[in-house]
Amino acid sequence: MTTETSILLPEARVDLFIKDKETIEAARSLQNDWRFARVTISIEEGDVESAISAYTQASSPTLVLLETDVTDDSFVGRLEALSAYCNEGTNAIVIGPVNDINLYRHLTSIGVSDYLVKPVPLATLAEIIAQSLIEKLGAVGSRMIATIGSKGGVGTSALTQALALGISENLDQKTFFMDAAGGWTSMPVGMGFEPTTNLHEAVKAAASKDFDVLDRMLFKPNEKLSVLAAGSEAMLEPSVQAAQYEELIDMVMASYPVVLIDLSGAIPSLKRMVMNRAHEIMIVATPTLSSLRAARTLMQEVKVLHGGSISNIDLVINMEGLMPSKEVSKKDIADVLEIKPSVTIPFDPKLFLTTENEGKKMNQEKAGRELIERLLPVAQSVLSSVPLAVKGDALDLGVIGSFLSKIKKG
Repeated sequence: MTTETSILLPEARVDLFIKDKETIEAARSLQNDWRFARVTISIEEGDVESAISAYTQASSPTLVLLETDVTDDSFVGRLEALSAYCNEGTNAIVIGPVNDINLYRHLTSIGVSDYLVKPVPLATLAEIIAQSLIEKLGAVGSRMIATIGSKGGVGTSALTQALALGISENLDQKTFFMDAAGGWTSMPVGMGFEPTTNLHEAVKAAASKDFDVLDRMLFKPNEKLSVLAAGSEAMLEPSVQAAQYEELIDMVMASYPVVLIDLSGAIPSLKRMVMNRAHEIMIVATPTLSSLRAARTLMQEVKVLHGGSISNIDLVINMEGLMPSKEVSKKDIADVLEIKPSVTIPFDPKLFLTTENEGKKMNQEKAGRELIERLLPVAQSVLSSVPLAVKGDALDLGVIGSFLSKIKKG
């Protein structure tokens, strides 16, 4: 299971003005951390005076880390001086010489994101910076689950729709569910709505940060589940691009504890971006050689993206029993793919055809409810780390203030 910060971090610039050799080496090591691939890290041997000098000539970054040997009021005074040269929204982390709880409280009270004691080890530095960048998006506590099939026809969309119902109803989590397939989506049939919008309109709303417009694009199958009612676009027209879709993800993760994305029909660049950002990835395959071969290839690519780890992948085997004598056994699946299936779903054509042809939701059938129970561990593995303050509710949409704005107001 991944943590909240074990994702590809958003594009950002981080400046460090530090002198401690061990901390400098830790900062340099971040350049080899897959999470920081889009983060520009600048390291200068210096302190708050160096930062003031730098920002008189250049714009300030998303986040600045400042080392100090002085912890009295004179340092806070220099922070105030620094604020005059920084952009609104720049956050700060201070690295000091002593473990002083009163100093920590004082600095955080004026808006400093965190206070660390030098030397700062690599794991701590990476986690603190990652947490600060995620806070800038307002997505603290949110979890994203992405689903993808090893190939077409393995039942990914039907299982994802069942999972959305289970997370919202069985686990009582406020959930945002969207499909990245554009006009190829099967979600309107599975969730019981007529498409009222498309992904192009949704990403426009995200680009302008218009929550009211986005809210009018939603269909609510139940009190806890909001579904983007997309699918009206032409099937042969170009899809939205990954960068546009990411803006939409950032927007909804600021207000929903759980975001579920079906990648079945998405373009490759969009699949790559979402799987880099997802806290949990559900790969669906059937127990056939071609499907499992594709699943193995996909997992290897995700492993490379995630710095050699597949800890956030759940393999779901669907349609077990379709042709038992020709299927790959569970043991052979685990041996070849080097991962045990998290969930195995028996072949049940009656359930899937009945729910689709009669316009029923999966949880309206006894067999569907049993299927949902089988899938829930996939979600529970990542949602168990959702902070209690956000479980079952929307997150605070308020903009997180920077230390500079608080100093200026103080």
